[in-house]
Amino acid sequence: MAPLDQTRKASPKAASEDTGIATRLLAWYDAHHRDLPWRVTPGAFARGARADPYRVWMSEVMLQQTTVEAVKAYFRAFVEKWPTVEALAAAPAEDVMKAWAGLGYYSRARNLKACADLVAQRGGRFPGTEAGLRELPGIGAYTAAAIAAIAFDRPAAVVDGNVERVMTRLCSIETPLSEAKPEIRALVEKLVPQARPGDFAQAMMDLGATICTPKRPRCMLCPVREDCSAILTGDPERFPVRLPKNDKPLRRGAAFVAERADGAILLRKRPEKGLLGGMSEVPTTGWTARIDGATTAEAAPFPADWRRAGQIGHVFTHFALELEVFHAHIKGDAPDGHFWSLAHEISGEALPTVMKKVIEAAIPGATKKRRPL
Repeated sequence: MAPLDQTRKASPKAASEDTGIATRLLAWYDAHHRDLPWRVTPGAFARGARADPYRVWMSEVMLQQTTVEAVKAYFRAFVEKWPTVEALAAAPAEDVMKAWAGLGYYSRARNLKACADLVAQRGGRFPGTEAGLRELPGIGAYTAAAIAAIAFDRPAAVVDGNVERVMTRLCSIETPLSEAKPEIRALVEKLVPQARPGDFAQAMMDLGATICTPKRPRCMLCPVREDCSAILTGDPERFPVRLPKNDKPLRRGAAFVAERADGAILLRKRPEKGLLGGMSEVPTTGWTARIDGATTAEAAPFPADWRRAGQIGHVFTHFALELEVFHAHIKGDAPDGHFWSLAHEISGEALPTVMKKVIEAAIPGATKKRRPL
């Protein structure tokens, strides 16, 4: 496609039908791809090699709403401990949740285990089609497309946040992003090449992550800059267009860190379903995403010499939370529904980040004695 005349804009149709975009993007990817622990080198399928569907699936689940840098260490730890889907299926669910602790969005860990169980029951092989993959727990449209393309080299339209940003800029899509997703997917479908669709999917992701970034995009280094309509506007950062965000509601509550003389901390397990399902926590008042909990020491689940240890804040997807933290030294057996976690074991418990903040407020350094796993 010839460079665009500065007197006109590229239309979505014109950009999407240019097969040269895929060619240039793949050439750029061959030279500049990111080296990630779950990837094979570009062109692997042409050499008779293939990506491991288990590793592709694991990485895609971990990367949902989480940065690449945060995922790398967790991915390496998981595949070292559970190198196959059968090994993960054989692992106790509690061990999987402990290994996931700190990565966030814990429903992903529950679905990860459920999916591994089902795949193992079916012989340890992942389906090779988007439709088959979507039948598995925790695999939605995006993840199914990513696995189908990257692990099985299927010509699937893989659209994550990076790809959305690239496409809205490439085609100057004025529709707000929340409403433009079907249009973006349709445009990507037209761009996907029959040869190397897995590499193309990863090239689009890498382009958005390293060149077409949210702020200060490096347009002069972009392999498809001659086709990009947003460059002509002089303001690529305006895309994607977003509707104004509503402020997140603020919820309040209290958390109670009970410590034994030997440094053990009293914990309980949250219900399997719902927010932070199946994770461990210190006792708290009854806050939820919709209602506040009590915030005073009088609301403690059992009497003790509770002393205020501070306040912590945490932001969830749909709400923010402030917890008053109380600390007490107690003796005796754990109350019903609770258990003692020894001081040298607490960092290995399935504690979500919000609970680590609570414990650290009461007992600095308590959760940092060793890394997860």
